[in-house]
Amino acid sequence: MSKTVKITAGSVSALAELNDSATALRIWDALPIEARGSTWGDEIYLGIPVNCDYENPQEVVELGDIAYWPPGSAFCIFFGRTPASRGDEIRPASAVNVFGKIIGDSKVFKSVPDGQQVIIEKADED
Repeated sequence: MSKTVKITAGSVSALAELNDSATALRIWDALPIEARGSTWGDEIYLGIPVNCDYENPQEVVELGDIAYWPPGSAFCIFFGRTPASRGDEIRPASAVNVFGKIIGDSKVFKSVPDGQQVIIEKADED
């Protein structure tokens, strides 16, 4: 059963498919979520009302991954290098739980300014 979310930040919108992790399920159950996003390199992150422990933590992520950062209870969208990246890798500030992936081009988020309101909502209910 795939679960798809819609992420909207100003005029930018994208769909993301969630994996079958416990982190994804907890975030799905908390939707809709609306919060002000912050940028850190080519990452947008926002604090969300979900608390999860580490689950298969990753130090390096892939382009388009969406992840949960346990130390900050944050939802993260990765669309390029961050200040912590080495070479071409995409490196979060510290380990994250990857729980989904943007469908299509995640680089659309490059135009989103720091402080933009972000809305995450269910796109389907299968």
